[in-house]
Amino acid sequence: MITWILSTFSAGVFSLLIYQRMFYRFFWDDLIYYLKLRMVGKALMSRMQRGVFTYVDCFLNQAKKTSDKPFVVFENQTLTYQDVDKRSNQFATVLKTVGNLKQGDIVALLMSNEPDFICVWFGLSKLGCEVAFLNFNIKTKSLLHCIEICGAKSLVVGADLVSSLDNILPTLEENNIKVWVSDASSPHPSVNTLLDKVEQASSDPLLNRPKVDLMSNFLFIFTSGTTGLPKAARVGHLKAAMSMSFLRLCGARSDDNIYIPLPLYHMTASLLGIGGCIELGATCVLKKKFSASHFWKDCVKHNITVFQYIGELCRYLVNQPVVPEERTHDVRVAAGSGLRPDVWKEFARRFGKINIREAYGLTEASIGFVNYTSEIGPIGRASYFNKLNMPFELLKFNPQLFEPTRTNTGRCTKANKGETGILVAPVSALNPFLGYAGNELQSEKKLLRDVFREGDMYFNTGDLMLQDHRDFVYFRDRIGDTFRWKGENVATTEVSEILGSLEFLQEVNVYGVSVPGYEGRAGMAALVLKPDQDLDGKKIYSLLVQSLPPYSWPWFLRIQMAIDVTETFKQQKGKLVREGFSPEAVHEPLYFLDLLQKDYICLTPALYNDIISGKIRI
Repeated sequence: MITWILSTFSAGVFSLLIYQRMFYRFFWDDLIYYLKLRMVGKALMSRMQRGVFTYVDCFLNQAKKTSDKPFVVFENQTLTYQDVDKRSNQFATVLKTVGNLKQGDIVALLMSNEPDFICVWFGLSKLGCEVAFLNFNIKTKSLLHCIEICGAKSLVVGADLVSSLDNILPTLEENNIKVWVSDASSPHPSVNTLLDKVEQASSDPLLNRPKVDLMSNFLFIFTSGTTGLPKAARVGHLKAAMSMSFLRLCGARSDDNIYIPLPLYHMTASLLGIGGCIELGATCVLKKKFSASHFWKDCVKHNITVFQYIGELCRYLVNQPVVPEERTHDVRVAAGSGLRPDVWKEFARRFGKINIREAYGLTEASIGFVNYTSEIGPIGRASYFNKLNMPFELLKFNPQLFEPTRTNTGRCTKANKGETGILVAPVSALNPFLGYAGNELQSEKKLLRDVFREGDMYFNTGDLMLQDHRDFVYFRDRIGDTFRWKGENVATTEVSEILGSLEFLQEVNVYGVSVPGYEGRAGMAALVLKPDQDLDGKKIYSLLVQSLPPYSWPWFLRIQMAIDVTETFKQQKGKLVREGFSPEAVHEPLYFLDLLQKDYICLTPALYNDIISGKIRI
């Protein structure tokens, strides 16, 4: 009996010591990050007390302090902070005097990555206009939808993109939307020129620059969803000003050269990237378009010390052939989101000691995380300190409707540690939700009311997260990507990460497909093989048996030359889901999991017919 008591006591003490060790291991990381947040908050309040409220105020303040410092490096151009200030003044003067634009007007901006994107944007903002960033990859119907839904009455288009308006110009004219091209000549009589007028305009600051309400709208940024028409998210002045601290929190400094290869119409590049450079007084090295083959060469050429990534960008880098520059660069920080653990490990192994700062954020709301530790995989931490600054909750949800479950009293329930839940955040003055322009129904759907008590209101991110017992937070999936099979939820990111560890696979995209006669959706994976590698179905089967429950196994495989991604490197699933596993619809190699052979076999039309007829059960 005494022996049992002593062994039990020893086990308890040992467990307590292990817990304390884990707690103290990250305590200082948590505390230091909390203090950084406090310092950033105090700096923001100090600027506001001096009358520096908005994003543009911050730029003007920095332009005064570091007027001659390079701000934007683009191809063979270098513009100082003062250069951008003066050129944006010229754009503001022309658009005010000739374009008759004034405070409160909404102007759509359709431009590629170039310095004049920033100059036009800042010029319009100096007038008090609300700018809508348009994705230059979308065409005709979607483009017209974006212009109309945000309520724009003017459109500024880059010289290289003016041809994308050919099919919608008559409609724009009918709707009295004035179009300006950032060029000295125009291919259409109805499109007005800008650069010829800008070159003649005064670069002096505008007199009586309009005052703005910090809680009012600053920008429209369109959500880059994988399905459906884009939604125009309103981004307020307060959120924009708060976003400027992101790079500082990731460890960037004023002496950094920060590489931005992401599209400026996306929040990551514009608010976090350009804004981060402004807040620090750093230099931005802007790339017209991301190039995996030139990435490390650019880093060496421009002495890059920090770069931004998103989605699958880092996977493209690890799949490139080895080049000398990937080990001779001076990059010390990579900041972004969407880096999968399998890529993370290979990236860290191959490219030297770079501090990865994986983060999570939303266009629509101010909730966000940063993984400031060396732990691979999480998007951040839910420590006591962090929840003081950014309250949030993970809610239990209905696995069929993917909506928060409510008790008999009508209240929601918090998910337990180690359990996947829907991420929500209270709507407040510091975390407002301004909604989607022209879409009240979608705006209302993002709000949860009476969550824990009557009258409270939370923003529903629609993202599934997990908080482990060490308080790390992991992104699990996005509602709509997760699917149900055999009565269970399948997280596509989890399956992708497992398959991504196989040495012969370059890229993996997991989704669910409908099978006649079955409820839910069966797992399917689109795969890209590494060069000179063959599909090893037996090895995939062995890994699935070891790593995943049977309901998560992909029953179908589709071999592709490349995975379709959005312009921000998010994997496209909608088209793959619609095409399913029919050999008639899919003109790429298809495979089916044969449990008897413990292998993936070729999916022929005859085998396909046996599956949909029910002759073969899955």
